[in-house]
Amino acid sequence: MDLSVLFFQIVAIIIALLAFGEAFWLYKWVVSRPSSNPRISEVGKLIQNGAKTFLSKEYKVLTRFCGIAAVIILILLPSPIWDGNPYNNILMSLSYLFGTIFSGIAGKIGITIATIANIKSAEASTKGIKPSFMAGFRGGAVMGMAVVGSSLLGVTLVLLLTNNTTALLGFSFGASSLALFAKAGGGIFTKTADISADLVGKVELGIPEDDPRNPAVIADNVGDNVGDVAGMGADLFDSNVASMAAALVMAVSLDRVKGGSLNASMVFCYAAIGLLASIIGVATARMGKNGSPTKALNSSTYVTTVIFAILTAVATYAFHFEWRIWIASAIGLSVGVIIGIASDYFTDDSKKPVHMVAKASESGPAFTILSGISYGFMSCLPAMAGIAVSALAAYKVCEPLGDGYAMFGISMAAVGMLSIVGMIISNDAYGPIVDNARGLVEMGNLGDEALEITDSLDSAGNTVKAITKGFAIGAAGLTVIALLGAFISEVNNAAIELGKETITGFDIMNPVVFFGLLIGAAIPAVFSAMLMLGVERNAQRMVAEIHRQFKEIIGLKEGKEGVIPEYDKCIEIATDGSLKELIPAGLFAIVTTLLVGFIGGVQAIGGFLTGNIVSGLLLALFMSNSGGLWDNTKKYVESGHHGGKGSDTHKSAVVGDTVGDPFKDTAGPSINTQITVVSLVASLMSTLFLTMSLFG
Repeated sequence: MDLSVLFFQIVAIIIALLAFGEAFWLYKWVVSRPSSNPRISEVGKLIQNGAKTFLSKEYKVLTRFCGIAAVIILILLPSPIWDGNPYNNILMSLSYLFGTIFSGIAGKIGITIATIANIKSAEASTKGIKPSFMAGFRGGAVMGMAVVGSSLLGVTLVLLLTNNTTALLGFSFGASSLALFAKAGGGIFTKTADISADLVGKVELGIPEDDPRNPAVIADNVGDNVGDVAGMGADLFDSNVASMAAALVMAVSLDRVKGGSLNASMVFCYAAIGLLASIIGVATARMGKNGSPTKALNSSTYVTTVIFAILTAVATYAFHFEWRIWIASAIGLSVGVIIGIASDYFTDDSKKPVHMVAKASESGPAFTILSGISYGFMSCLPAMAGIAVSALAAYKVCEPLGDGYAMFGISMAAVGMLSIVGMIISNDAYGPIVDNARGLVEMGNLGDEALEITDSLDSAGNTVKAITKGFAIGAAGLTVIALLGAFISEVNNAAIELGKETITGFDIMNPVVFFGLLIGAAIPAVFSAMLMLGVERNAQRMVAEIHRQFKEIIGLKEGKEGVIPEYDKCIEIATDGSLKELIPAGLFAIVTTLLVGFIGGVQAIGGFLTGNIVSGLLLALFMSNSGGLWDNTKKYVESGHHGGKGSDTHKSAVVGDTVGDPFKDTAGPSINTQITVVSLVASLMSTLFLTMSLFG
């Protein structure tokens, strides 16, 4: 192995270990915050136990699935075990399992800290907004540092130990497949509970959001952790690994042609600097005594962005990297920020779209839905245009460097966009932590002032969460375009070995390509429908259970002292239902990819991936932004506008939020993982599709 790439791999490992060190320090800091309220401690324990129970049951199901997948990979990949070198098949299977384990650990770390930080943030709210904010943010930052440290360490170790980029794709596929099911399962759980609690509590009975009388309230708080913490952590872990894997596949291929290891060195260097920038950003994040939580979260993101841009420019100069590739990564990073700002405009409750949807809600829920859908579709253009412009600009900037560099430029734009992912995850995990804290404040009767503080923190969390989702989807867009380039590289490597013709692109006038294009475009829609139908079926069961408890438990509706609902029944319904629903949607996407590949070969798969990317990005952006818009419309009305809580406008806004919940927290963010999974399946199966297809 070239000494220069080895140097940067060692640097990457050191910075990953630094991130773990910061995560440990932040964890100890959060745990050391005072907490003495017995009621909050009791409810916090219920949330913690519910989250742990769900995660252990989910991981048991996924362990069986991943075990079967590992055996299939062992037999078939990278080529059938009876045709090729069994060592390569063993390596691929182990890399896949390694990816699933790392992804699973990321989710576990997130759940552990989030269910501690919510208690600390709730109790700190009695001392002011600053200590409550810091407990929530630093709790989220534990996950941010751990997830990105794990992804950088995992990718580096796989390539260092195997020196095999196909094994790296296996590692990425392991991370993606676990993330797909973790995000889907967590998303179904959280929205089952959220919808049920809102419909029965707010709409039917007119009781507050986190009223302890509501049997679904603990399941709702558990859902915030398993969906928005564990699920989103696995999702962004997968995106980060996939972007590095795609870039490294192309970098190693380019280095092989040109000699040396400059391109692979650059990928490791930029990824390591991105994590270092996030470490500094998290360490310096602060909020004034009476400051704005939204401003504090956004300013730390901008600080991280500037640090990354400066340090990568210095590294490019010092190590004689190509400036054009630095420009490509800077374009990706800039567009990521622009996509985040666009998502913020359409979802922030201080901006016009939320106010217009709140106004429309005065005329009934139909107008809430119509206006929300309309603004959701409008919000897609800035992000889609941003992804298109960044891909085109990165391609054109790097094209003069020679064959293969144009697609490598796009992959480096994805690496650039995801360079600050440590800060993005920290901000994202902050949201559900303070959402839980708000519920704990209400259930612990800490007073109106504490409730006002946690409402403010929760609102900031919703706004920033919409930004991070837009950012994650944008990054996934660039990553899967880069994975399309990695797929072409894998196909051409196999074609050269087999003496077949190589490919440079896909002609949509070719009926085989067009066949794949149409099928690929339909997959995200059906995948989303399967997840949302899972939420709907599960929520109906939970609503029936809530009605039963209010009817059969004497004194529950009146809130008589000592009368406690059966919280565990609702947690059980959400857990069992989500585990039952999570596998079919993921399998549908994977099996369809295999069918298209074996029918139409690599040309059909090229069309399939293109259609899947375009349709998937559009739907993911639409659902994430419209869901965030409806959520903040409800909060805007609840803050006293257009009639406030209990009004007909409020009931309409709750219905909008109910529709938006599975949009933004189940289907929307799961689609980018689905796109990544099918792209990786295509790359890993490229040799088989090249040699064993009906019309290829």
